[in-house]
Amino acid sequence: MTYRYVKAPPGYQLESPITLGKKLRYGLSLSFLTLGISIFTTVAYPLVSYQLMYAPRFQKTELVSPLTQSTIQQVRADDTPTFVDEVVNTALDYTDSTTWFAGNSKIGNKASQNLISTLSIPKLSIDRAVVRSDHTDLKQSLIQYPGTAMPGDLGNTVIFGHSVLPQFFNPQNYLTIFSTLHRLGVGDTMEIASDGASYTYRIVDMYETTPDDLSPLAQTYGGRYLTLITCTPPGTYLRRLIIRAQII
Repeated sequence: MTYRYVKAPPGYQLESPITLGKKLRYGLSLSFLTLGISIFTTVAYPLVSYQLMYAPRFQKTELVSPLTQSTIQQVRADDTPTFVDEVVNTALDYTDSTTWFAGNSKIGNKASQNLISTLSIPKLSIDRAVVRSDHTDLKQSLIQYPGTAMPGDLGNTVIFGHSVLPQFFNPQNYLTIFSTLHRLGVGDTMEIASDGASYTYRIVDMYETTPDDLSPLAQTYGGRYLTLITCTPPGTYLRRLIIRAQII
């Protein structure tokens, strides 16, 4: 078999011309590729940056009480911590606080009956966010854990809220309000207004723990404490971020 090669005339192209249909397909492919990379980066970058920049500060070699060592030394022998029950190791809807409570029987008890207060965290631009104990919908407000101390009282006031990816943080949206809680630091302050009084707390400890660790709910009556709880890393439900503060 022999081959014969003929020189193409000037201006002749061996490849078929790119039609409008091909251009549209190439454009759509490039658009979808760019969109996919953007979405992946939007989700992955906050998680990676959190693990690199913040998570190491919150890690502890063992699960310990959220009380600082100096505070533990001040607690009297009869101040044995008591714990509020919690539902653990279940499939949870994290926008419904009943998944954090051991049933509705605790809601409406004397310790937190119809409690409505406000939480302000100036560093995060959170201004008078509503904290309630008379419902269980985290889409409506922050929730005070039933049975925990009233703001300003001896004991531990426990408040928790929802978090998502930090780029969606909106201090006025209760689904995103705790998304940047990890940016706080020891020494930062926050304020709770309740029943006509205002109480300022200073952060003394920040750490991560597992979802089945009940120690953040401990009621130790050797001081006046505030504990904020949210899921971490932001946008996931893998662990809990605990912010421990003491009244000043």
